Amino acid sequence: MNVAEPGPVDTAVLLPGTGSDDVFVRSVFEVPLAAVGVRTVTPKPVPGTMLAEAYLAELDEAARNGPVMAGGVSFGAHLAAEWALANRDHCGGLVLALPGWHGTPGDAPGSVSARVAAELVRAKGVDAALAAATAGVPAWLAAELNRSWRGYGDGLADSLAAPADRPAPTLAALATLDVPVGIAAFVDDPVHPLAVAEEWLHALPRASLCTTRLEVLGVDQESLGRAAVLAWLRAGRR
Repeated sequence: MNVAEPGPVDTAVLLPGTGSDDVFVRSVFEVPLAAVGVRTVTPKPVPGTMLAEAYLAELDEAARNGPVMAGGVSFGAHLAAEWALANRDHCGGLVLALPGWHGTPGDAPGSVSARVAAELVRAKGVDAALAAATAGVPAWLAAELNRSWRGYGDGLADSLAAPADRPAPTLAALATLDVPVGIAAFVDDPVHPLAVAEEWLHALPRASLCTTRLEVLGVDQESLGRAAVLAWLRAGRR
């Protein structure tokens, strides 16, 4: 990645996706953002039905000291864009990885999988749910899920269900957001379809998209962050 001059912000708040945690999102974004002079803040999940509200409060708190960059992975990307729309004067840019839907989730794959996982946790417990979720997946992903899901404790089911039914910003709303936005997507991830990322790209006035592959993430977690940061740098030149 070509390193450019730092942008107008020096702090980014990055939020994890459904069932994920601060450990993962930090491993994705911390080094790529440091390369462009931006410090990464990664709040820990607050398990339960108020998961989203706790993340949004963390963004509010960080912005008390001046504009911040917001971003995240999957559900975290949705929340970052939601916050930016409500706090335009406090958002200096967005880095969004793997948006899963726009507007109401409907039968979006990410929403369906989260809903099913929450129901399985409630019905059979975390061990059974993890066994189902990790069957046939790469070893690195199984290890990530085992760590992050268990970290939610008794709040896991509610923490999986809350994002599943929460609307993401609509395309019409995204079209009003005039900040540089870097979007990263996989070309081979059925849970976070590339077509959704492309719809976000075309809606946002100042956005760029970079792609990578899911298999690359298993050996280089920073690859997803580099794609998002590179896209943000390109968007900032527009």
